[in-house]
Amino acid sequence: MTKRLISTLLLSLGLLLGSASAWAEGPELPAAGNNLRDQASLQRGAHLFFNYCVGCHSLKYMRYSRIAQDLNLSEKDVMQNLNFTGAKFDDPVISHMPAELATKAFGKDPPDLSLEVSAKGADWVYAYLNSFYLDPKSPIGWNNTILPNAAMPFPLWELQGEQTAVMGKDGHAVEKLELSHPGTMTPAQYQQATRDLVNFLDYVSEPAALQRRHYGVWVILFLALFTFLAYLLKKEYWKDVH
Repeated sequence: MTKRLISTLLLSLGLLLGSASAWAEGPELPAAGNNLRDQASLQRGAHLFFNYCVGCHSLKYMRYSRIAQDLNLSEKDVMQNLNFTGAKFDDPVISHMPAELATKAFGKDPPDLSLEVSAKGADWVYAYLNSFYLDPKSPIGWNNTILPNAAMPFPLWELQGEQTAVMGKDGHAVEKLELSHPGTMTPAQYQQATRDLVNFLDYVSEPAALQRRHYGVWVILFLALFTFLAYLLKKEYWKDVH
């Protein structure tokens, strides 16, 4: 029994070290730098999502009313500026792209993005949105260095512009990306825009995080006060004990 337990522990440790090694060998991702306390960023990210992403992607675990509540938006703001699918205020955020059209255009249904940041990490999503480039060999005309041969065309190309790949000496690996045709935003503005979008998707992946972090401060203060009172009570009980 003891040998079996030791073997299991060693195997688990080996798998953990192997995973860490594989992660270390992967490409270094730029930091998204998202901040769930930045409500202005969350609002800008919501605007970007509903103007550029909801045509194909859903957020089936989120409701328009919850977004309004958490992002300090009125029902009028949401229904006029974010709701382009004809949904009701209490409905979940569902794309109205027909499944057959999505399959015909992309070869598969576009994924729901409710848990995208939780699954892949904010840095990965941020890097992905900054790594599209023109590729005449691709059926959709675009490719991505983070997710090669991605089925999704680049929805934000008007904002960023068009990037082209500079190939390495082997002629196969992409060495770097260059902005060949500027978009409506400067590179710095586009990076901030994608940070806002990732920030919004991070919020969507765990909406309760906003409330949890707000209440967390009060919980810490309560525990500190309780600890102080418990200390005073302990001193009172033990003051006559020598």
